Amino acid sequence: MSAINVGQAVVLGAIEGVTEFLPVSSTGHLKIAEGLMGIPVDDDAVVGFSAVIQVGAIAAVLVYFFKDIVRIMTAWFRGLADREERYHHDYKFAWWVIVATIPIVAVGLAAKPLIKGPLASLWVVAGSLIVGSGVMWAADRMGRHKRGEDDTSFKDAMLVGSSQILALLFPGFSRSGATMSTALMLGLDRVAATRLSFFLGIPALTGAGIYELKDALGTGAGTAPLVVGTLVSFVVAYASIAWLLKFVAKHSFNAFVIYRIAVGLLLFGLLGTGMLNS
Repeated sequence: MSAINVGQAVVLGAIEGVTEFLPVSSTGHLKIAEGLMGIPVDDDAVVGFSAVIQVGAIAAVLVYFFKDIVRIMTAWFRGLADREERYHHDYKFAWWVIVATIPIVAVGLAAKPLIKGPLASLWVVAGSLIVGSGVMWAADRMGRHKRGEDDTSFKDAMLVGSSQILALLFPGFSRSGATMSTALMLGLDRVAATRLSFFLGIPALTGAGIYELKDALGTGAGTAPLVVGTLVSFVVAYASIAWLLKFVAKHSFNAFVIYRIAVGLLLFGLLGTGMLNS
């Protein structure tokens, strides 16, 4: 019997799509939802399912930023063949995204037992939600918000890309929250920070989904729930991306900070009273 049925897959896919790119922690929300539905959060099939449906959200990024991705990849291929093209920012940016993904891949492989074991606890999620809120609030206040996307550098990409490790080790911290906060601390404006977070998430999340696919299929996550969850994730994530880019252009991250703290405190309460199993 599948660890997750189709109905649950629809709910989890929608949650993944809404939260993957908002700085509120998709992993944290998925674990909370799984716990409330009685799904074992540390089951290999469930962990694999969560990673695979992320591919739906990544597909939404690929579609939404299709023109940008084609432009960047075209510059990259041209640069491989023509030395003069290597001075183009898009060529450099493509390499930065590739190289900046290496740290999270290395840590993900090395710390897999911890990530799937003790760090998968909902207590960790609750604490990370609140701590991450403080980091985000400070970054939004300290950031100069003066640098645009064309002003990003290799240093920016490496620091922002490496910050994804925080979300990998501490589910609840939020990958997008960590990357956006780091980008803001480096002086990028909110739109540039958000777009950089999107691009850096493409290889990391796609790789995680592909890596977990065999485990998800081989340990109880049925094909139908995986397909349904991924499709729902794609549709909802596309709408979420469009909304977020419009929102950050005119608003601070205060709403996300308040929401994260509220969810973190609620989760602590549910765990402390035994209403939810960690």
